[in-house]
Amino acid sequence: MIDVSPPPLAQFQLERTAFGDLVWTGPQGQRVSGVMPVRAFPIQAPQDGMSLVDPEGHEVAWFAQFDAIPEPARGLIEEELARREFMPVIQRIAAVSGFSTPCTWTVDTDRGRTEFVLRGDEDIRRIGGAHALLIADAHGIHYLVPDQRALDAHSKRVLDRFL
Repeated sequence: MIDVSPPPLAQFQLERTAFGDLVWTGPQGQRVSGVMPVRAFPIQAPQDGMSLVDPEGHEVAWFAQFDAIPEPARGLIEEELARREFMPVIQRIAAVSGFSTPCTWTVDTDRGRTEFVLRGDEDIRRIGGAHALLIADAHGIHYLVPDQRALDAHSKRVLDRFL
């Protein structure tokens, strides 16, 4: 592992191949193809701690702060994270099929209305502070409720029945 935080502009290079893979070139000219960015704390502190890992999961670079990554590498990493990280934010719970699990939830998210199946109460977890929730559906997609206090009254009542 090479610590590149804060990274001098000439210390490393990151580029995308014609096939869409990211290639990291280190300070001694070593090249690693197929690197992937991984956030250390993707929900609670997405701007703190970022690794680039090779296809086998070995860390090749560490950035303590996302803002410390120079352009154009930061742009490439943001593009890659947007492709891999899919976590809709629930803005409103429109309906649930029942209050016993499994049940189907109809929700409005920052990406539009959708339905998912909640397998069990244990698929709703508190994260960060006491008011943020992470809800996993039957397919493993995670939905974020950043602050359950900010939801409308109906949505709060639904969540209260499951928490």
